Amino acid sequence: MWQTIGQGQAVRLLQTSVAEGHLSHAYLFVGPHHVGKMTLAQDLAQAVNCKAEERPCTQCVSCRRIATGKHADVQVIGLLSEERAEIGIDQIREMCAAASLTPYEGKYKGFIIDGAEHLSTEASNSLLKTLEEPPPQVLLILLTARERALPTTIVSRCQKVALHPLSFEATKEELSHKVKSPQAELLARLSGGCLGWALGVIQGEGQLHRRAERLDQLSALEGASLQGRFSYAAELAADFSKDREKGREVLAMWLGWWRDLLLVKGGGDEYIANCDRKSILQDRAQGYTLRQIKEFIVHLVEATEQLELNVNPRLVLEVLTLNMPQRHLADSRQLTAR
Repeated sequence: MWQTIGQGQAVRLLQTSVAEGHLSHAYLFVGPHHVGKMTLAQDLAQAVNCKAEERPCTQCVSCRRIATGKHADVQVIGLLSEERAEIGIDQIREMCAAASLTPYEGKYKGFIIDGAEHLSTEASNSLLKTLEEPPPQVLLILLTARERALPTTIVSRCQKVALHPLSFEATKEELSHKVKSPQAELLARLSGGCLGWALGVIQGEGQLHRRAERLDQLSALEGASLQGRFSYAAELAADFSKDREKGREVLAMWLGWWRDLLLVKGGGDEYIANCDRKSILQDRAQGYTLRQIKEFIVHLVEATEQLELNVNPRLVLEVLTLNMPQRHLADSRQLTAR
């Protein structure tokens, strides 16, 4: 039984390939963070190594060992730590050496490269050699949230499988089996259709509390002095250098907040993600013009892209805070700017 939820088209494609024995030697799973790429990759690794009639059975020794990361022939390659910006060539060389060996306990050797957009140039070139001349009984699965960051030479040698965010209704339905309706609705909206994120919040401790603290910080930043904004930028840059995922989460939250301001300003209150802070958003939206909100969203997107390209975090975030518009009551002249 495939564990991937809400990706019917992708699952059917891979099911058919497994059943008919027409597997590609390399796949590229493309989709946003937490949409289910790793789950689908593990499903595929289980399916090709499962010995049951209906694959994957999830119950045999092989399936269980893959699910717990203990299978000798299935390996996940990714950033060695949050402080590392790249997947290095040594990691790929070790993978290629392991790929040249015959499977030890399964039918296929599976290598899952998590965050393939982080491959260094040298690592990409090393991987390319294996993609061009893949050993038999080897399955490569690359996962990425940013296909454009990958060399076209690598993308062209993989079978692309796109994973898309679930609809709000589908996400809420899945979550309603685990939490009560009000929380299911909030998490469904905040997740943006990426079910893995919402499930992680449910399983984790204090994540919603940390979200509230971060939103309070962002809210206070709107009326902060230049010194206060620069202090926040320095703090966030330091956090980003230590834990890149945390930095991404804060920027994504920031972008979600300003998206909600845009929706409120445009009369789309029912579509906001931060539905538990609707009254605050409605109040704050009155202090900005539609043009100001749109322009700052552009700055947020640009800053996010620059940080992914390893531009100096503090410089990027200081410029971002400088570009944040000042709140004020909209008068007739401001209304014309809408």
